[in-house]
Amino acid sequence: MGKVSSHFDDETLVIACQTGDREAMETLVKKHQRSVYSLLYQLAPDWSDTSDLAQEVFIRVYKGIHSLRNPKTFRSWLNQIVVNLFYDELRKRPRRLPTISIDAPIESENGESDLVREIPDPSLKPDERSLVQELDQLVKKAMAQLPEQFRTAIVLRELQGLSYEEIAVAINCELGTVKSRIARARGRLQEVLSPYLDRKSTEKKAVNDSNGN
Repeated sequence: MGKVSSHFDDETLVIACQTGDREAMETLVKKHQRSVYSLLYQLAPDWSDTSDLAQEVFIRVYKGIHSLRNPKTFRSWLNQIVVNLFYDELRKRPRRLPTISIDAPIESENGESDLVREIPDPSLKPDERSLVQELDQLVKKAMAQLPEQFRTAIVLRELQGLSYEEIAVAINCELGTVKSRIARARGRLQEVLSPYLDRKSTEKKAVNDSNGN
């Protein structure tokens, strides 16, 4: 295919890889290595071998790319490999993180809360930046306490931006199950964060009142 560029879309690169183009494979790896590392870190922030696991992901990509029938689905296929590796590792490793019950029914399954999105804002004042960092740590702690299947679903949705349909493919389950898991995870995160947010809102109101605002 001539000189390979990182600007080629995934479909073009995958087709080239399937013909044995090593440069296309290198380009594909470079294009996605950061997102793979990020997803693994979000799924298991306490694991110290994320880089090694990311390499294992691409070894699996290299070995299996010739069997990918529809090159257009590469991103979903890649996410599925990452999730499968994550679950494989979970079965091997001792459980160190506590989990909390998430069986309580949630009334709505279509909320669009962005509780776990981290959007850095360079214009924030030091005290505001400190507040964002504090909230971020609280979110990460709450995320770590979710059962793996719920954490995986909400990470793919909120942090990776996948659609419900793409998540269903990635974790190999029904669409309704994906929506239920995400709704329950959001509900639990809101439950954990609400007292903190209410407290901060009260503190801010008190400061404004004392300043005569």
